[in-house]
Amino acid sequence: MLNSLYIEAAKKRGIIKEILPELTGEGSIPDMWEEIQVKPSSEDFSLAAGDGSFNKKNFLAFTFFAVGAESVIYNGEFKKIDDSIIDSIEHCPFIDDLLRLYMGVLELKSAINTIEYMDVDYYFIDGSLFGDLIRSFPKNILINKKRQEELLSLVDELKESVKYFNYKLQAKRLIDQYYPNYADKNDYIMFLTSIELLCLLKQLFQHKEKLIAISKTSINKDLFNSNIPDISIFDKYTKKAGISRIIYKKVENEVKFDFLVENEYFKKLFFTIFYLRLEDNKNVLKVELPYYASYEEILEIIKKIKKYSADGYPYLLKKAHKDVVITNKDMDSLAIMVNLQEKIGREMLR
Repeated sequence: MLNSLYIEAAKKRGIIKEILPELTGEGSIPDMWEEIQVKPSSEDFSLAAGDGSFNKKNFLAFTFFAVGAESVIYNGEFKKIDDSIIDSIEHCPFIDDLLRLYMGVLELKSAINTIEYMDVDYYFIDGSLFGDLIRSFPKNILINKKRQEELLSLVDELKESVKYFNYKLQAKRLIDQYYPNYADKNDYIMFLTSIELLCLLKQLFQHKEKLIAISKTSINKDLFNSNIPDISIFDKYTKKAGISRIIYKKVENEVKFDFLVENEYFKKLFFTIFYLRLEDNKNVLKVELPYYASYEEILEIIKKIKKYSADGYPYLLKKAHKDVVITNKDMDSLAIMVNLQEKIGREMLR
């Protein structure tokens, strides 16, 4: 197999081309990019950053999984808050989507806990808050209207319970309590967990001016309307430190569906989005602020991002990612520790 892949690669040498951005859309680089050299902030402030991870190991009869989240805090010294779940689940086709929701719940709880109890001034979030919001509804499961209404009857109890951290996954607890024998229980858990995520997002957005979401990648094409995402165009055609044209999005103008809970609240939210290169020749980042920020406010935010960055990327986000990642080797070790010895179905290949 490997030999044939090498042979095929040799045949395709020079044929498979890099897909280059088409700059024939709605704007040009000078219109969309401002070169600026921003100095790090001279202010003293406390800072935290969070990230999450999940992994799984398939056995013949079930899937063993681990989910984790961590917040790294710096206020003169390093501290951290972390949380994790390990469990097993029967095989289901949307397992990665469910585990991603579990990870999102742990990440949001970690962020809320850090902001409310560790007195931090700013919190860096890895990824896209706007994306978390618009992707909150699980599209790949089918629950009829009657079942949805049954599950939505649990929302008041769910809203009350997510205020506390005495149970890691409140939606799963409620489904296990009220619908323990349903054949499609995992569909219901996923549906209700997506609502739990929305409840936690609303709680987090009470501190929205402390939140700075930073992405290393993005598929958005808001500025150039090109065949390639905006971030790729800036990465390809700019090299100097700078900032893109600012994008303002009101959720009600971007989202055509109604949110399962708190629809009026979420629809009124504004997001400020821009692309940023902190240092010459380093990667372009996408930055989101879950409120309407002026250009002057954005420049102050950039100064704060730069103060604790190395090689063009926030150091605390890098540290949180390295700490929280769950490897395949970790999964093997965890399976041994909890005494899982079920066959995985690949023993004969070893």
